[in-house]
Amino acid sequence: MSNLKLGVEVVGAHELMPKDGQGSCSAYVELHFDGQKFRSTTKEKDLNPIWNEKFYFNVTDPSKLPNLTLDACIYHFNKSNNSKIFLGKVHLTGPSFVPYSDAVVLHYPLEKKNVFSRIKGELGLKVFVTDDPSIKSSNPLLDVGPSVDTDQRSTPDQIPVSFTNSIVSLFSRKKNEPRHTFHTLPNSNEEKQHKSSPSASAKTTKDHGTHENKSGLPPPKVFHAYPGSSHPMDYALKETSPFLGGGQVVGGRVKRGYGLASSYDLVEPMQYLFVRVVKARDLPSKGGGLDPYVEVKVGNFKGITKHYEKTQDPEWNQVFAFSRDNQQSTLLEVMVKDKNMLADEVIGTVKFDLHDVPTRVPPNSPLAPEWYRIEKGKDKKKGELMLAVWFGTQADEAFPDAWHSDALSGELSSSAYAQMRSKVYHSPRLWYVRVRVIEAQDLLVSDNSRVHDAYVKLQIGNQILKTKPVQSRTLILRWDQELMFVAAEPFEEPLIVSVENRVGPNKDETIGAVVIPLNQADKRADDRAIHTRWYHLEESMSSAMDGEHSKKEKDKFFSRIHLSVCLDGGYHVFDGSTYYSGDLRATSKQLWKKPIGILELGILSVDGLHPMKTRDGRGSTDTYCVAKYGHKWVRTRTISDSLSAKYNEQYTWEVYDPATVLTVGVFDNGHLNNSDGNKDLKIGKVRIRISSLESGRVYTNAYPLLVLHPSGVKKMGDLHLAIRFSCFSTVDLMQLYFKPHLPKMHYKRPLNLMEQEKLRNQAVNVVAARLSRAEPPLRKEVVEYMCDTDSHLWSMRRSKANFYRLMTVFSGIFRVVGWLGEVSAWKHPITTVLVHILFLLLVCFPELILPTVFLYLFVIGMWNWRFRPKFPPYMNTRLSYTDGVSPDELDEEFDTFPTSKSPDIVRWRYDRLRSVAGRIQSVVGDLATQGERVQALVSWRDPRATTMFMVFCFVAAIVLYVTPFQLTVLLAGFYLMRHPMFRSKVPSAPVNFFRRLPALTDSML
Repeated sequence: MSNLKLGVEVVGAHELMPKDGQGSCSAYVELHFDGQKFRSTTKEKDLNPIWNEKFYFNVTDPSKLPNLTLDACIYHFNKSNNSKIFLGKVHLTGPSFVPYSDAVVLHYPLEKKNVFSRIKGELGLKVFVTDDPSIKSSNPLLDVGPSVDTDQRSTPDQIPVSFTNSIVSLFSRKKNEPRHTFHTLPNSNEEKQHKSSPSASAKTTKDHGTHENKSGLPPPKVFHAYPGSSHPMDYALKETSPFLGGGQVVGGRVKRGYGLASSYDLVEPMQYLFVRVVKARDLPSKGGGLDPYVEVKVGNFKGITKHYEKTQDPEWNQVFAFSRDNQQSTLLEVMVKDKNMLADEVIGTVKFDLHDVPTRVPPNSPLAPEWYRIEKGKDKKKGELMLAVWFGTQADEAFPDAWHSDALSGELSSSAYAQMRSKVYHSPRLWYVRVRVIEAQDLLVSDNSRVHDAYVKLQIGNQILKTKPVQSRTLILRWDQELMFVAAEPFEEPLIVSVENRVGPNKDETIGAVVIPLNQADKRADDRAIHTRWYHLEESMSSAMDGEHSKKEKDKFFSRIHLSVCLDGGYHVFDGSTYYSGDLRATSKQLWKKPIGILELGILSVDGLHPMKTRDGRGSTDTYCVAKYGHKWVRTRTISDSLSAKYNEQYTWEVYDPATVLTVGVFDNGHLNNSDGNKDLKIGKVRIRISSLESGRVYTNAYPLLVLHPSGVKKMGDLHLAIRFSCFSTVDLMQLYFKPHLPKMHYKRPLNLMEQEKLRNQAVNVVAARLSRAEPPLRKEVVEYMCDTDSHLWSMRRSKANFYRLMTVFSGIFRVVGWLGEVSAWKHPITTVLVHILFLLLVCFPELILPTVFLYLFVIGMWNWRFRPKFPPYMNTRLSYTDGVSPDELDEEFDTFPTSKSPDIVRWRYDRLRSVAGRIQSVVGDLATQGERVQALVSWRDPRATTMFMVFCFVAAIVLYVTPFQLTVLLAGFYLMRHPMFRSKVPSAPVNFFRRLPALTDSML
């Protein structure tokens, strides 16, 4: 017996015809296939019922499947007399029966039973063929009254409209046509069916099959980013009022306290015990030599310096910082030890009573270190140790390079401590390298008789570009092509130019090469012409690397190439996304303006973190923060093994343009246990635009750290920041709004979008390579995440989000057009009469038009001032369209490039993309058709239509010449706003004339 079965998933129906006399209906579906009949449950009082029920029919003879038909009929169940009323049907034939991997949910329009039937609506079905032997056919229902579904299941509050349907409906929906919105419906109980036990699954009435075809793709689901809550309160920004160094922050203003003012007034003061171990002298000698190191211990916390081999006068110059909040003892012990194979031996100890330790407050001078005698028991001749011990705060100069006790947890290797220190980085100054390849002469090739197919390859570091190939039989080749690179100061990588000749498929020979150091190239800050030069081509790359001095004087003939190489300093080199740039200055310092203000950032804490790794059988997180603005990057110290890390570190930047963005990211350090192969995991980031900050106000907020995962959006914690922007001159700041956004070279010699995006990717790679060489390094994954390198990649979610952003922008225009339509239709007669009066006044007194418009905009702006945002903008999940994205779309967004998915999934996604592109193609074609019809008015493609239009234009010119302009506008306005009793239901004559004009669609293949 054949295992072939026909599966039918009844998803739902839309806009059914009401039949119960109360504007609703109680609908159910009957399925008929090959003499088998199944029936769904009844959804009472619902014109848009949702079933999500599966049925499986036995296919007795697979050879007859193409000739079989499936009928899905919808009926209204009348309880009063147990009768059924026909609501419509769907008739499917053999070509609709496809494998499960190709099946998708389709919404079929309901067909009439006869000509006089009143039917409307659609039925959503998913029809597929499967041969899975574990799936059993459904039990046919007896022909009795249909069962009523009394299980009231909650549906999502808002299901997003299909992206393609939104585009089509935007341009193709008629004015008076009712709007129909069809959704991709989720199978809410499918996951429960798979997880339930066999006995429980037998009791359910929702799924009439036992399993789903596991080899196919799952049906699309729509889930919300905020499970269990109707609104994302947990994802909101929270304003805080912390006690900082300058006092308590309330409503953006600082209430000064009675303490001393501190330069670190945007962070909470944290007291530390600082111990500077400088060096030792006159340590006792031993037979095998001494390997000294120092151990600093306060209670259970201890820090260890590096050890030196075979020396009695070591020099460490290390600083240890012990948090005063965690001190468990009033005694500080500084022990000098000798490192041995078995057990380390204590040479001597210096002890301090913490009550006697002085307190230093910057800007006081640093405490001078002193010599202390090392003691061991009664023996006081163990040498001397130079130390400095004091109490201070994070404002101390020694704090960034200190070894922090509050950042340490557990036994970490000495190399791990280098990965935990705070650091300030300066991004390298980036230049655009413009190379113009003009021509080459006197090329020495192996075969002069054949046609040369030569091109020039240019390389700077990992950047390789090639010119277009040129074919010639002579030894003179001309390209005249410009190529651009990104280089960073100091210029470590030279420009390597080589002329390649293609001698066969995938086989090239090098004709000559030259190496040009970039520090010898001309620099320019404007568009002045650069002098060209002839460069000698060496026969081998090794000779080219040696330079021109290796060329023998007796060489009379040599190949040469004509180049123009310059460093363009008039551009701003984008090293991140254009919209999130932290700096807009040109590369050349000669073009820099004076700063307009100061930006101060206090990184207070990160709370509510999720474990990112497992350590000793429990969850752990080692977090640090990275802030990027302009050329300056900062990295806080790493707080090890803490889900609520407190940093209280403050940093300052100069601001040159308010239209810039500060980016702060939080990461998990994956290199503390000698794990060189691990990557630093992203926890989240926050962007703050400087123009959204009021000058002088302190913003203290807890920002939610939101990260998009393949399973959906997830909150990873809260980042607590204190931000203040101080402006030097309000007048200078206002003037800056009217100056060019970018340097002048971007307007004199603009770069196209493709070239700018390519250069941006090169710049990110250059910055990542330089910052990864620092100590501690900023990893490549950190730099790429902070610079949003993947913002240009295709994502269905981003496409939908941008489309809805566009619709929001034009929503005001749509509302105005809709309001004018209501005025023209006299929906509210009083409003229409008032509009007529206003229109009459504006026509009679046209000088009032512009003042009225600007006054209206002023009133709108002042009205919206009451609702102005009180906090800087932050990550918006609804704007990002993460609350209605399907799992497959997220899986596609997180897929690698190129893809790593199976061919079936790639084919299904490609078909979906083709469907979307086809709809967009149709919309673009319709827009082009309307534009071509406008051109057809005067192009004489339709001689009769153009003749009539010419006559109309001539008559209109004469009539409008003798008629006052105000009268013409008045008559046209009153005609458009005429009463519906004077309107005809058919289109007007101008519309009919326009629709009959020809377009170029007839000439398309």
